[in-house]
Amino acid sequence: MSTKAQQFIYLDHAATSWPKPQIVTEAVINAMLNDGANPGRGSHAMAVRASRILFDTRKHLAKLFNIKNPNDIAFTSNTTMSLNMAIKGWLKPGDHVISTMIEHNSVRRPLYCLEQSIGIEVTYIESDEQGNVSVEAIENAIKSNTTLIIVNHSSNLLGTILPVAEIGEAAQRHGVKLLVDAAQSAGIIPVDVQAMGIHMLAFPGHKGLLGPQGTGGLYIAPELELEPLLHGGTGSQSETPHQPLVRPDRYEAGTQNTSGLAGLQAGVKFVLNETVEKIQAKEWALAQRLMVGLSEIANVHILGPKIGEPRTGIVAFVVDGVDPSELSFILDQHYNIAVRAGFHCTPLAHTSAGTIETGAVRASVGIFTTQEEVDSLMLAIKEISQQYSQ
Repeated sequence: MSTKAQQFIYLDHAATSWPKPQIVTEAVINAMLNDGANPGRGSHAMAVRASRILFDTRKHLAKLFNIKNPNDIAFTSNTTMSLNMAIKGWLKPGDHVISTMIEHNSVRRPLYCLEQSIGIEVTYIESDEQGNVSVEAIENAIKSNTTLIIVNHSSNLLGTILPVAEIGEAAQRHGVKLLVDAAQSAGIIPVDVQAMGIHMLAFPGHKGLLGPQGTGGLYIAPELELEPLLHGGTGSQSETPHQPLVRPDRYEAGTQNTSGLAGLQAGVKFVLNETVEKIQAKEWALAQRLMVGLSEIANVHILGPKIGEPRTGIVAFVVDGVDPSELSFILDQHYNIAVRAGFHCTPLAHTSAGTIETGAVRASVGIFTTQEEVDSLMLAIKEISQQYSQ
């Protein structure tokens, strides 16, 4: 086997993108050095500059997602918090929710919590082994008490891209709200909340948007009113005991991560400059290259859409006779290649893919991934599979 003398290869971008563009690091440091006051909590010059960082970050995100009013974006610490804010803020006792069998636990667990605590009803729509979900099946599951449809734009295990615009049209026809988990699509696949009929969009800052960890957000359509997840200080209407009604203050209690959001703003600017379309094309080409190479290894089985079909830069696979966790460990310790093994916080998707008993290895490319790095993973998998097949 190879040794750790080779350069470190990072193929875990579906978890967190790395490295970040230099402008992201510089923006974080500059904010910490020069704009470290509380945004919205003072009228002195530094506090005003900090507030400006948040405003400009919202403005660039609104441009990226075609959001009319930047104040309809509430900042959170990650997609999980955004999804909890949306799910727990919208659903009421007796509501029916439709979701899918390829959702992340950040959707499944809040729904389970509300099933147990307030008696909501949940229907999970089956997918095929590649993660495809029928729009017709979603529409047929709508009932008189259905108030919300929740889908991820792209599976964090299978890389499947769901037809969000078509699902949005179905939701509109029945007066049902649509919540989209954009954990694997923001900055990677074009997202247009107006054209796609999205009422709530939960997104991370630390993945495709190339920002720091601990950043994210939730778009809330202007006609929606959510019960805030958090109550507390906002720097506005401080004389009242209730949470302010004005956005974004209503959903942003407590001090915001100003330096992190400065980095997020820089990441969004980078994405806008590169264009999502170019990023998507590059990651798709790298994923196809990896899939072609892995498909030539006899005992490797690739999950998700087939070669040539749409997908994100996620390629999950299993190798006959090799435990995924052991394979990931070998790649890390002997080849200096970082991937992720296990169940990826999505047992529903593993059930659909037929890997719920074993889990899988997930390699995921990013904007800075090279063909040489993808080829190194293919060669490593080939060498390891040969060792285990002897």
